[in-house]
Amino acid sequence: MKNLNSVKAWVTGFDKAAMEVEDLDVLYEFAKESLGGETDETVTTTETEELDKEYSKALADVEALEIKNMLGSEGDSLGAILTINSGAGGTEANDWSAMLMRMYLRWGERNGYKTTVTDQQDGDEVGIKSVTIEFEGDYAYGYLKAENGVHRLVRISPFNAQGKRQTTFSSVFVYPLVDDTIEINVDPSRLSWDTFRAGGHGGQNVNKVESGVRLRYLYQDPDTGKEEEILIENTETRDQPKNRAKALLLLKSRLYDLAMKKRQEERDKLEGQKKKIEWGSQIRSYVLHPYKMVADLRTGLKTADTQGVLDGDLNEFMKRYLMQEGAGGATGPIEDLE
Repeated sequence: MKNLNSVKAWVTGFDKAAMEVEDLDVLYEFAKESLGGETDETVTTTETEELDKEYSKALADVEALEIKNMLGSEGDSLGAILTINSGAGGTEANDWSAMLMRMYLRWGERNGYKTTVTDQQDGDEVGIKSVTIEFEGDYAYGYLKAENGVHRLVRISPFNAQGKRQTTFSSVFVYPLVDDTIEINVDPSRLSWDTFRAGGHGGQNVNKVESGVRLRYLYQDPDTGKEEEILIENTETRDQPKNRAKALLLLKSRLYDLAMKKRQEERDKLEGQKKKIEWGSQIRSYVLHPYKMVADLRTGLKTADTQGVLDGDLNEFMKRYLMQEGAGGATGPIEDLE
């Protein structure tokens, strides 16, 4: 049924776009005939506005289908796990991470994804030190993978008494949320659990019992044999067994992501390609002073609508990134491709 729904979504999207284009053609011909003219100049202002409206709808549907066509890589169709970690900078960095958290939650809301905060570590004064957000829905990872990397904020800090401009950083890491169709092997001998009392306000049960879980997994690179510890915490519910189950799902998602990267590295070696932006590199700057500008360092896309971006309007950035990747993994800004 899942495979069937996936195919059906493509057919439905194509039919919708094709119908919009046909309706636009009919509307244009009708406008010309009703006025007895044959040229664009004969179309009245009202009809021009109606044509523009229909054109925008048709263009949006065609572009949505085109972007979806870029989401053909492994894991793109899955949900996503997004984590935000504050960089150096204390209170200012924690506040920036909270702003990013709000931005991604608003993006998920705008685009119809179910979002769940599975773990959150609050800052000492304001903001957050780290947060993990789960996005449930088709192609969440395909879109959000464009957000992998370091996000830089430049502004007059409200926490600086001298009113100086400050620069701070937070890192965003995205990996696919595995489902039942993907089989991931977890070695129980490399797994260990801790429980703890989850933080929070008031005297709820979440503070009185050890409902929070901390999972540690010793991952071994299959090629080099190098070991590293994967740490996952979950405080989503007051039910420890449920938190354990979700933490294990997050671990499987991380292991799946590592396996995907291994395969991508092998493909890149065979194709002789080297991507410009590696995981964890700085990808975007948000400047709020002395001027307002959000600039993507990979595609060259810029916008002065900083508030719109911070309110979750990220689709144009994602679109540019996906179109650039779909053009063959080019390493320059999008302008270089045109």
